[in-house]
Amino acid sequence: MPEKNLENNYAEILKSTFDKEFNAPLEAWKQFTDSCEAVHFKKDEVIKKENSIEKYFYFILRGSAGIFLWKESNFVCLDFAFDKQFCTDYMSLITQRPTPLQVIALEHSEMLRMTASDYKLLTQKSVGSIIRLISAEMSFVDKQNQQIELLTKTAEERYKLLLETYPDISNRIAQNHIASYLGITPQSLSRIRKARD
Repeated sequence: MPEKNLENNYAEILKSTFDKEFNAPLEAWKQFTDSCEAVHFKKDEVIKKENSIEKYFYFILRGSAGIFLWKESNFVCLDFAFDKQFCTDYMSLITQRPTPLQVIALEHSEMLRMTASDYKLLTQKSVGSIIRLISAEMSFVDKQNQQIELLTKTAEERYKLLLETYPDISNRIAQNHIASYLGITPQSLSRIRKARD
C-alpha cells in the first residue's frame, strides 16, 4: 500500500510541475510513473558514459545533473537540469546511437527513471506523445536561449541571468562547472563573483 501512495505522489509532482504547459488528468501522469522506477545517484556519479547509448529517460525529483562533452583535456558543461526537470542524453535516446555526451549527477539526487523502450512505447500513446513534445520543445527553447545569450551577452550578463533562473546554483554546483557552462575560465567566474559582492 505505501508503494502505491508513493507512485500517486510521483504522479502528483509531475502533474503540478507541468500543468502550466499541459493540464493533463492525474491518471495520465500515473501511466507515466507506472513505467518508472525511483533511483538514487551520489554526487559526481556518472549516469550515462560518453560514447554510449542512452538507456533511460529521467525526471529529477531532487538534485541536479549536468551534460558534459570531452573537449581537448577536460569535460565542458553543456547543460544543467535541476529538481522537477527532465534529464537525459536526448539525442542518443531518440536515435539509439552512441554520442560523446556524458551525464553526471552534480549532487546527491533522486530521480524517476524510465527505460528507452518504455519511453518509446509511452510516446506512441496520445498522452505520451504530448509529454514527449513538451519535453522536446522545452529542451529546444532552453538550448536556443543559451546559444543566443552566448553570442549576444557578456559573461557578467550570462552569469546574472543564470542566477535569476537558479538563485541557489552557486551553493549546489561546483564553480568549475558553472564557469564551463558560461564559456569562461573558473578564474574569470571568480572575478565576476567578487565584483558582484
